[in-house]
Amino acid sequence: MIWVTWRRHRAQIVVTAGLLALLGALLLGSAVEAGRYVAEHAAPGCPGPGVTCGDLAVALERRYDAVYSVFGWMPLVAPALIGAFWGAPLLGREYERGTHRLAWTQSVSVRRWLLVELSVLGGAVVAGGLLLSLMVSLWRPVFRAGVDSTFGNIGVFNMVGVAPAVWWLYAFALGTAAGALFRRTLPAMALVVAGVTVTMFTMFQLSDHYAEPARAELSGTVVLDDPDARLVGGAWVEPSGREVAEPSGSGCPRQVDAGRSEKNARTWEECLFGKGYRYAVYYHPPSRFWRFQWTEAGILTLASVVLGGLAARRVLRRPG
Repeated sequence: MIWVTWRRHRAQIVVTAGLLALLGALLLGSAVEAGRYVAEHAAPGCPGPGVTCGDLAVALERRYDAVYSVFGWMPLVAPALIGAFWGAPLLGREYERGTHRLAWTQSVSVRRWLLVELSVLGGAVVAGGLLLSLMVSLWRPVFRAGVDSTFGNIGVFNMVGVAPAVWWLYAFALGTAAGALFRRTLPAMALVVAGVTVTMFTMFQLSDHYAEPARAELSGTVVLDDPDARLVGGAWVEPSGREVAEPSGSGCPRQVDAGRSEKNARTWEECLFGKGYRYAVYYHPPSRFWRFQWTEAGILTLASVVLGGLAARRVLRRPG
């Protein structure tokens, strides 16, 4: 049965492996060339928070704009493609072409057919996601000329660790369930793309509640000194100790800045700090990286199991 699964799905497996190989070649080539560029132009102390390191990071971003664009869309596009081309056709195409009448009336039972197909393809999807994570983890250090942001940047967070594997698995399970529901491939593909997009933005909002945010009170600035922290919110703290979203009756006039200027905003903030106000920041520190990774992995894995179970239930109740 495993051999039959390989024969049936070898095209998408080979294509996906080829795309991963091309992406790996792109990342490797850009990393080698960027490594040479950094060696020639990096100032002492880079990577780090210095101004010269920031300038080098901007130069790298401009030089490898195409690579950054591919990387920027990958957290959303990759799972959507897996769900659309691995999950949706698994059952949707069987029903669409009527081949399930032949495949599910042989010596192999429908239950075993589903178990092997879901297990083998699900395992391949997880392996592909982990391989992508490994490639990105090896590629990113070369581009850390400025300040690194692995935890605070949600796009990067979803491309390292176990996140790619669980997102790919979730998209595959969603596509499989959609194929069983619609019994058509194209509607199932559309549902996968929409579902993955909505889920990703929902998980981003939900991630603020994976743990109780840490709190820091700042004086003289409203910017936390840890650029890799994941910000949750902020509030002004009056001299009495009461938190307010917007100070009123402080005696500090606030004027709207024009364009990209922040001069008036900074003047207003300096006035508030001078009158004894402080700024409270609620955030998640980078030390919670793996806690958030495993929390998200648990949620998506559970959702994948539920979706796979729903697909199997629908098929077993209505096999014809």
